[in-house]
Amino acid sequence: MSKWTLFTKATRFWSFSVMLIPIVLGTVGAYVWERSFHPVLFILTLIGAISAHLFSNMVNDLWDYRNGTDTKAKNSAGEISTNSGLLTGGILSESFYAKMTWSMLAIALICGGILSIYSGWNILWFVLVGALIAYFYVAPPLRYGYRGKGYSEIAIFIAFGIMPVLGSFFVQTGHFSMKPVILSLPVGFLTTLLLFNHHFLHWKADEQAGKLTLVVVWGEQKALVFSRVLLFTGYASVVICVLMGVLPVYALLALVTAFWPIRIYRGLKPHNASPAYIPLMGASQKASVRCGVVMAATLLIQGLF
Repeated sequence: MSKWTLFTKATRFWSFSVMLIPIVLGTVGAYVWERSFHPVLFILTLIGAISAHLFSNMVNDLWDYRNGTDTKAKNSAGEISTNSGLLTGGILSESFYAKMTWSMLAIALICGGILSIYSGWNILWFVLVGALIAYFYVAPPLRYGYRGKGYSEIAIFIAFGIMPVLGSFFVQTGHFSMKPVILSLPVGFLTTLLLFNHHFLHWKADEQAGKLTLVVVWGEQKALVFSRVLLFTGYASVVICVLMGVLPVYALLALVTAFWPIRIYRGLKPHNASPAYIPLMGASQKASVRCGVVMAATLLIQGLF
């Protein structure tokens, strides 16, 4: 295994699109609404935000491994593990993995520090809150992702929706506005949907390990209902963005991207084997990325023409 392959596997690098889309949206919004765009600041924001996201991935794997959740998923028949497998497989030592994890946070902090010099110290609040959300998701003493109260879904909505869109807008303009907050709603809900759906892959192992996700607390059938509600809410918020003048009317083309997850939902039963949820994960990711791309593209077109 090459070093690059090892890095991408350890960090789950190819999931970076869930952070790329909101950063692009906030930046495009700053350009269209305020005619403000600084390429270097955009690149620094992108590097810092993606590094923070990779830190989130790795610190979750690290503490899920320490808590025994990942080992339980690996040893449970029919369950699908979503971690990198480098710790449970003995490929990397825990100490080396921890060093890699904290190096991702260090890069995010450095980028945040530089951005604060040029855009204002308020950007450091985004860095601090983002780091705390990522770390205490599974780390003691909070471990709020294990409590089954919906805290993790709220945190994901904030960390992958409101914060990156509003934060990237602030970096470009130096001030806050309600427009990027409203713009963040669709991508926030759809990213929450994506990360909520991944719990279906190993919810029985989570239950055995004491990780109380909403899928564990509610059961598979009720959690599927909530999953559909998240999808509907995400696309309803696109309509809200148009009605409030945040997006142009032709941004409603983004509604077409709901086709992929809707098709998968129709094939699911109230109770399913874990592999049945793999297509739902793929469809959720496509919907999130494609909806975000359409939103950003139509907003940019509006600004240019």
